[in-house]
Amino acid sequence: MRGFVGNTDYDWFTYLRAIEPPIDEVNFWRPGSGTSFGAIVPGEPFFFKLKAPHHAIAGFGSFAHFSRLPVSMVWQVYGEANGSRSYGEMRERLVRIRSRFDRDTDPKQDFWIGCILVNQPVFFEERDWIRVPDDFKGPTVQGKTYDLTTGEGERIWMECLARAARRPGLIAPFAAAPPLARGDRIGDRISDRPSASGYGAPATIRPRLGQRSFRVVVLDSYERRCAITNEKTLPALEAAHIRDYRDVQEHEIRNGLLFRADIHKLFDSGYVTVTPDYRFHVSRRIKEEFENGRDYYALHGSRLRLPHNLRDAPAEEALVWHNEERFLG
Repeated sequence: MRGFVGNTDYDWFTYLRAIEPPIDEVNFWRPGSGTSFGAIVPGEPFFFKLKAPHHAIAGFGSFAHFSRLPVSMVWQVYGEANGSRSYGEMRERLVRIRSRFDRDTDPKQDFWIGCILVNQPVFFEERDWIRVPDDFKGPTVQGKTYDLTTGEGERIWMECLARAARRPGLIAPFAAAPPLARGDRIGDRISDRPSASGYGAPATIRPRLGQRSFRVVVLDSYERRCAITNEKTLPALEAAHIRDYRDVQEHEIRNGLLFRADIHKLFDSGYVTVTPDYRFHVSRRIKEEFENGRDYYALHGSRLRLPHNLRDAPAEEALVWHNEERFLG
């Protein structure tokens, strides 16, 4: 298993560490839009390494997803989980950083930034900060990937887990999440457990998505298009839970669909549904109760546009539940 040590802004870190109750997901944003982040895969550790003058690893979390989003949407989705008190404060910081490498940055533009989504973050007090890897120096700017089964990678990983275990009431992300099963999206890379320390060899786990990350992961899984209408205007798209979150207690991608906002509201209210064979059905109640619905009935029988990765397709049991328990018929 690998882990990524990312250079972290001290103000971002201290703001997020102070939030009560502790926050369960954060956005480790990159001021440039970037195109991808392939250093590690979802479920592997992301370490927060403070920049100069601190030069220490001050926490870690579970990498969940990378996305590119307009800054206004980044704030709308993640809010203070971006490490700022307000949209204005976050935007001002971004414009200041971006202007260093892009003099044409327009402070009024809704520019795009890269978003590294990290779930179940753990933030250490200063007394628990960890010495950075010996080879993390020189031209390293954004961060560096490490093998967590040997050398410096293993050292920082074991030290992070040991410090997290000492904090009462804290459930470390890699102790709480279930291991991957064969065929899961993230892969089959499960290592041996445990050792005398209680942790043993590192193991890749399925990251638990929070509400914020769920929205972004579903958005990207459906390639930013409504699963029924093909609408691709970002502000109009919403991630819908098929089965109520209060029932399943987990933001699982296979319990999600990407809909245009009006379709989402009708879906949640039971006026439309998606059958287990991925067909869109519209209830007769729309016409009976509202004497309208022509545009929606035109979509009746349409086939759902599935995610680009079919392993993310809606779970049959979730669709059956919506048809039987929520759809008005």
